[in-house]
Amino acid sequence: MGQHLTEIEDSVRQALEVTLRGCEELLPQPEWVGKLQRAQRTGQPLRIKLGLDPTAPDIHLGHTVVLNKMRQLQDLGHQVIFLIGDFTSMIGDPSGRNATRPPLTAEQIKVNAETYYRQASLVLDPARTEIRYNSEWSDPLGARGMIELASRYTVARMMERDDFTKRFKAGTPISVHEFLYPLMQGYDSVALKSDLELGGTDQKFNLLMGRHLQQEYGQEPQCILTMPLLVGLDGVDKMSKSKGNYIGISEPANAMFAKLLSISDDLMWTYFTLLSFRSEAEIAALKAEVQAGRNPKDAKVMLAKEITTRFHGAAAADAAEQDFQNRSKGGIPDEIPEVTLSGAPLGIGALLKQANLVASSSEGLRMVEQGGVRIDGAVVSDKGLKIEAGTFVVQVGKRKFAKVTLG
Repeated sequence: MGQHLTEIEDSVRQALEVTLRGCEELLPQPEWVGKLQRAQRTGQPLRIKLGLDPTAPDIHLGHTVVLNKMRQLQDLGHQVIFLIGDFTSMIGDPSGRNATRPPLTAEQIKVNAETYYRQASLVLDPARTEIRYNSEWSDPLGARGMIELASRYTVARMMERDDFTKRFKAGTPISVHEFLYPLMQGYDSVALKSDLELGGTDQKFNLLMGRHLQQEYGQEPQCILTMPLLVGLDGVDKMSKSKGNYIGISEPANAMFAKLLSISDDLMWTYFTLLSFRSEAEIAALKAEVQAGRNPKDAKVMLAKEITTRFHGAAAADAAEQDFQNRSKGGIPDEIPEVTLSGAPLGIGALLKQANLVASSSEGLRMVEQGGVRIDGAVVSDKGLKIEAGTFVVQVGKRKFAKVTLG
């Protein structure tokens, strides 16, 4: 009997280590240990929930931080629930917002949700993932049920939420419907009888709401696990499309590989912890090798290959590595976009912008000033250069190429 208990404790200890890897907070940890012990003793898997509002159709690596944690817990044998917030998307999540967010149409939500799940399936095991939509239980609530639910929480508690407090103090409008968002997200946990809910650090208030409402409805409250927000390529801000510092998981393999190699040596270890499926012992050993003198680029290539393989396959990752080496040696990649432009002769700044190599003509001229523009391998140094008709390969920086035909 003692040996059996020891086996349970060893298994629970390992499960706790997996849960805690890279996480920001696990609340309350003793309750989670108790749930793990019960699951181990009874063989009944725990129900682990991740809710995502399909507000945008594309997932970037920042979104996969919580998906990776779901996969790790899935591999321990627990039941993961990928909850698509089709109902809550119609309210709009106020988390981290300083203004009301416009709700999405049902059609936008449907398209985004399908894309989201297809991309998430590259991380989760689809055969062992329960997919749910919160309209299943939110729509039937109706006005009477919504009013009853709203009675379970006070306005004072709602106003403790950071973004509401700031907006109220600043005199920025807060619509009553925005109070419904955390209530409805919390009610999802009641409907799903969730044991653990995952989210980013910006979701903590909403996750705690689920815990509160489960107690209100006589259920055992869920534990909550928050994951840090992944810092983007700039090493400063969280990964975000609006900041342009992101790596989309549906980006071409070559672009993904090159972007991963562009992160700083320090940031690389955070990416290993949050994005890699290598064990913590492997990562620690690799870090020790780098500290002892091994080239950090070796480790970065390993990370880039692992992530690129996950989303594009091993052959594409190998080809992306070869492509990157070609570029590093000043070579031209095998596949580059072809662009046809008119209006010769065309100023170099306008050409770079029209070829989608820079965001604006002025940025193109800055790149010329910095010596970062080449035409057919020759550095362009004249900002006043006019390009005559012809076909040539234009390069901006180390990674941007286009074969331009100018007429």
